[in-house]
Amino acid sequence: MIKHLLVLLVLLLNTAVALAQTVTEADTLWRRSFAAGLNLNQSSFSDNWKAGGVSSVALNTHLEARADYKMAKVSWDNAVQLQYGLIKNKGEEQRKSIDRIYLDTKYGYAFTSDWNTFVSANFLSQFTKGYAYDVDADGTDRLISNFLSPGFLTFALGAEYKPNPHFSLRLSPFAPRFTFLADASVGENERYGVPEGKKVRTEWLAAMIQAAYDRDIMQNLNLRANYMSYINYKELSGREIDHLLNATLTAKVNRYINVSLTCNLVYDYDQDSEVQYSQSLALGILYTLQGFSVR
Repeated sequence: MIKHLLVLLVLLLNTAVALAQTVTEADTLWRRSFAAGLNLNQSSFSDNWKAGGVSSVALNTHLEARADYKMAKVSWDNAVQLQYGLIKNKGEEQRKSIDRIYLDTKYGYAFTSDWNTFVSANFLSQFTKGYAYDVDADGTDRLISNFLSPGFLTFALGAEYKPNPHFSLRLSPFAPRFTFLADASVGENERYGVPEGKKVRTEWLAAMIQAAYDRDIMQNLNLRANYMSYINYKELSGREIDHLLNATLTAKVNRYINVSLTCNLVYDYDQDSEVQYSQSLALGILYTLQGFSVR
């Protein structure tokens, strides 16, 4: 699997280089960006290492791309975030360390310099199967998630406040969401709000709040954060409001080498009554393109 991820990343980088060309006057309506990264962590210990430790190797890959169009009062913003990672500890089978698919598209029309009306759609899921390890009575792993299990497709209609290119706030009083559970073999306790015997849960009457921040807070230090809150009008108690936060702090060592700290926080009462979180710190390779044209 690690070899496959390396091959995929090389192909993505080569494709991006091939697509990067000189920006023409017509292309200035579009603002495009592309970033692909590879983080590798490795440690090894001799059998007689007295301080203790477990030899391991971990590989994380991520890809982020944006294509934003603006002409007069019309805007169309598109974003892709893909993350996947594997870890192999000595004496254990290979396991996932991170797995995320996020797609977002938004069409807007400005009615003031800072405010837009908009309609949007976003999709959230993962690439491969997820397990709770060594939890069953016989010591086997239990399948708890998979691609489209869960998968979330959310549409939204509302207003967006965007005072500058670095910050935006979307307020959506109407935001229907579809929750998918396509894999019937996912554990009985992991329904993600989908009713028994069903593969899709539909929430028509709901609201959503989204906030995004992306800026260099210091020289060679970038902070990117995305927050989303989802409110079902039928379930207005505080503990049943969903919250999702994804934040990445990236420090550039040079053009290609970076150090990144990534954090994901999820609170979804249909998944778990407690806050879920994941965190990773990595040194790796980052390749970026800004303002390139595609023909």
